[in-house]
Order: sequence, then C-alpha cells, then structure tokens
Amino acid sequence: MAVTFRMWQLHVREVEQRADEAERTRDEAAQRRAMEERLRIARELHDSLTHSISVIQVQAGVAVHLARKRGEDVPPALLAIQEAGADAVRELRATLGVLRSEDDGDGSGLGQLGGLVARARAAGLPVTLTVTGPERPLPPDVDQAAYRIVQEALTNVSRHAGHSAASVHLHYTPEALSIQVDNDGMGSVTSTGTRPSAGPGLGLVGMRERVSALGGQLRAGPQDDGGFQVRADLPARAPS
Repeated sequence: MAVTFRMWQLHVREVEQRADEAERTRDEAAQRRAMEERLRIARELHDSLTHSISVIQVQAGVAVHLARKRGEDVPPALLAIQEAGADAVRELRATLGVLRSEDDGDGSGLGQLGGLVARARAAGLPVTLTVTGPERPLPPDVDQAAYRIVQEALTNVSRHAGHSAASVHLHYTPEALSIQVDNDGMGSVTSTGTRPSAGPGLGLVGMRERVSALGGQLRAGPQDDGGFQVRADLPARAPS
C-alpha cells in the first residue's frame, strides 16, 4: 500500500512538472510572438510615419526661412506646424526605441534614474532629485513602472511647461514607494505667442494604466502656484 501511494505521489509530481514546463514554454512562445509583432509595428511606423513627419517638418522649416528672408511676418500657424512636427519626430523616435527593445525592463529601472535626470538637464530642464527612506531593491515590475512614471512626467514638463524647473522625490517605506514629480509652472512664451500648458499631456493615461496594474494610486493635477504635480504610490512590500 505504501509503495502504491509513493508511486502515485511521484506520478502527480511528474504531471505537475510537465504542466509547469508546458506553461513556461507557452509563455516563452507568447513573448517571442509579442516581440516579433512589436518589431513589425516599429518597422511600419518607421517606414511610413517617420518619413512623412520629417517631410512636413522640413517643408515648414523652409517656408519659415523664406518668409523671414523676405522680411515677412511668419504666420503663427506655420510656426505651430514646425514645432508640432519636431515634437512628433521626438515622440515617434522614443516610441520606436521602446518597441525595438527586446526587454522593456532592461535598463529602464530606477538604477538608470540618474542618467535620465542628467539627460533632462542637458536638454535644458532644471531637475532636482531627492530620495528619502531606506533604499532597497524593488520588485521588477514596480522598479520599471517607477522609472517610466518619472520619465513620462519629465517629458510632459519639457513638452507642456516651457522652461519650468522640475523636482523628483522618491520616498521608500517598508510597504510602498511614493513618487512625486512637480514643476513650478514658470514656462516661457513660445514662438507662436502662446504660453505652454503645464498640463500632463497624453502620457497621463499610460501612467494610470501602469499604476492601476500594480494596485497603486495616481494623483495628478495643477497646483495653486501654477505648477503641476504627479504623485504615484506603488505597493512594494520589503521582503521579510
């Protein structure tokens, strides 16, 4: 009887191992198909949109140059097209970079935050970074989401708040990680004669999706001083 029970246990264990292996194989196949699809989309975007937007940007630039050369006033709509084209090219290149990444989490965690802040400063955005609480390793999905939230928030400051200064604050607790990104709302007037918005941009939707998927909370909105604040609280329990 004991031998039979032991054989039954071994059989059950073998079945469980086969099920685990089948699940792992399916996951790997799904990841491979997803990567292939991402590369296909990246190629299509590059072949179509990048070229078209670049042509629009070049043509708008030529028209602006000729108008100024003739001593004419440049129509604000033409300047807006030129600026929108430049923004679209930058965003598309960033999107293509993500799509072509073999591992979206590779090199995109908080360990790379210093480089992100340095690039923002080099692009003309004054950024301060403050970290409080005992720093510790985070779950990979939380680590990646935290980096992306800061990245998107700083991108929105650059795009929508002119020459504002930004501050990034990370606060570690045993249970969570809090991320807060503020800008001071001191944007400059653009060449079209309008003041840039200090709003969050379309990236706020992506932030909410990331935070919601992790069971966290996101609050974003204008401040009384004219700036804008993004705050995300992500569950990140320290290992016991």
